Amino acid sequence: MRLFQRLSIFLTLMVLAPFASAYIGPGSGISVVGSLLGLLVTIVLAFGAVILWPYRRMMKKRLQKANAEGEEGSLDSEPEAEMVESEVGKK
Repeated sequence: MRLFQRLSIFLTLMVLAPFASAYIGPGSGISVVGSLLGLLVTIVLAFGAVILWPYRRMMKKRLQKANAEGEEGSLDSEPEAEMVESEVGKK
């Protein structure tokens, strides 16, 4: 009962209170807009990362598969040949 009484007094005072005629400067408005914009960008980036993650994983597997097939076909790969040529040139 005591809680209900306090709550009803609080709500009555809130309803009967006059409006505050306070000046809010442009700096606080810009801060609110900047904060909301930062929050929106964060949500969009997080959503985009979740959506693009399976696609990136699929492309990575496809690229690894293509590289593995390419290495099986040739016995002499170019990076090793370049390394040997650079070793010979130093001597």
